[in-house]
Amino acid sequence: MDWQTSVLALYLAVLTVLCLNGLHRLWLLAEYRRRSRVEHGRGPQEWPRVTVQLPVYNERYVVQRLIEACGALDYPRERLQIQVLDDSTDDTTSLAEKAVRSLCEQGVAAVVLHRENRLGFKAGALAEGLSSATGELVAIFDADFVPPPNFLRRTVPHFTEGVGMVQARWGHLNPRTSWLTAAQSTLLDGHFVVEHTARYASGRWFNFNGTAGVWRREAITAGGGWQHDTLTEDLDLSYRAQLAGWRFIYLVDVVAPAELPPTMRAFKAQQHRWAKGSIQTARKLLVPIWRAPVPLAVKLEATAHLTANLSYPLLVVLSLILPWAILARAGEGPDALLLVDLALFAGALFPFLGYYGVAIIGSGQQGVGRRLATLPLALALGLGMALAQSRAVVQGLSGPIGIFERTPKTGGLGDATYQAVVPALTTLELAMALYLAVALVGVALMGDVVSLPFLGLFTLGYGLVALSSIEG
Repeated sequence: MDWQTSVLALYLAVLTVLCLNGLHRLWLLAEYRRRSRVEHGRGPQEWPRVTVQLPVYNERYVVQRLIEACGALDYPRERLQIQVLDDSTDDTTSLAEKAVRSLCEQGVAAVVLHRENRLGFKAGALAEGLSSATGELVAIFDADFVPPPNFLRRTVPHFTEGVGMVQARWGHLNPRTSWLTAAQSTLLDGHFVVEHTARYASGRWFNFNGTAGVWRREAITAGGGWQHDTLTEDLDLSYRAQLAGWRFIYLVDVVAPAELPPTMRAFKAQQHRWAKGSIQTARKLLVPIWRAPVPLAVKLEATAHLTANLSYPLLVVLSLILPWAILARAGEGPDALLLVDLALFAGALFPFLGYYGVAIIGSGQQGVGRRLATLPLALALGLGMALAQSRAVVQGLSGPIGIFERTPKTGGLGDATYQAVVPALTTLELAMALYLAVALVGVALMGDVVSLPFLGLFTLGYGLVALSSIEG
């Protein structure tokens, strides 16, 4: 077998697998279209006690905003408790205590629970707070969120018999700050507008996203409680609670806005934790899921969900062999191969364009036309993250649990203190961008215009991610 045949075989195999991923996106779109609107029921005769937990770690720029927003929640004061679960080592603690004193003066039962260590990271803080929580329901908000005043009024009524968790949609406080935050808003809308809605509407399992959701305390206990043997304690508990028989509800029209990471370093830190943690959760729970007496459709979708990040190593392979596959195809010359190539590439790429396009339209945000026009940037960002996310996947498959690295937040004030480190793979990302740029010029000189858009998207992605990582 000559090198051309070997490269083309590998190239088409990778595209075929990625095409299956694209077909899964089409299924999610179909289920999304069949969704039914959730009606918000009337409040109960007696509102249940709710504990609002706010896990924070070195959040001086946003902690007061968060506490004030939770203090403004429209809920009976005598039925509400606010816990600031503070693991901070800087002045966040004093700022939180000041904000909490103000709430207490207004008649809100609020307290700062400060830990001297970060044992178990966020999961450890949530578990420790639960030991003194008074609520039968537990709402959780990360430091970058600003929940609307009616959040509890709109979520709590859904806790009927057997419901263990109600998740709201994430909104965005700063989607227009830069191309990066704009691209992130599109990627997140894909998850929250389409993906969550589709899974919920089709009766598949979905997950609590770590924030902007409300748990029934009994469901947390039945699922085995907060555990810290993965970096995604939210995803882990979600599947354990559903294995224990609890139902989840997703409210796409209840939106809690949050700050998007404003720098590439912060975004990479966040995405690395999510990717590594999802693979760790897959290692931990896929066998119990497949042994559970639940429908095959639920098992298949859970597998697709928990292993979705395995596509990143395939994207790295595709990035490396794409120029050589174009060269090999030119040497072979058959038009039939070009048609197969284009069909597979279209099957791998175009479902994502439709998926995120529908998410943009369904998000209800202003500037739909502008957002649709910048859709290629969101796709380029996803492709350019392939090296960094592949590293996270490898670590999730074989490495130790690792440290829960917080995502730096600025509150829109700028931040010279909370900077993520320069990612170790930036040099490789630059090298990949240069490699693909040289190939792009060569393909242009060959006159292969059909391949230019695909190759250009990969080049743009790696270049943007690498250069932005250097800048901050």
